[in-house]
Amino acid sequence: MYYKFSGFTQKLTGSAPTAAYSPQGLRPGVPAEAPPMIFASPTKLVSEAGTVADYIGTNRVPDLQKLFQIPDGVPIHLKRGVPDRLLYRTTMALTIGGTLYCLVALYFAAQPNNK
Repeated sequence: MYYKFSGFTQKLTGSAPTAAYSPQGLRPGVPAEAPPMIFASPTKLVSEAGTVADYIGTNRVPDLQKLFQIPDGVPIHLKRGVPDRLLYRTTMALTIGGTLYCLVALYFAAQPNNK
């Protein structure tokens, strides 16, 4: 026997197989037409001359591959110079500072309450 949830009595009631597989009167249906794909349209119109779309920009991946594959002994996370060094040192300072803060908080939490 098949069961479905009754919205009126708030209990399970016996039902036919089709009603149990399509609860609350919902029926599977096919939409009349597919919804438009919003991500497929370009942000700028392509010119009438038939050139490559202007919104794509230049491909920087080959240049970055050449830069990162140079065997100069510099770690990969520091290859781009000063900005990478600044981000690395800031991350390390915040990590060490956070660790010290956690250790101090643990020390204070472990002390007995003197009242």
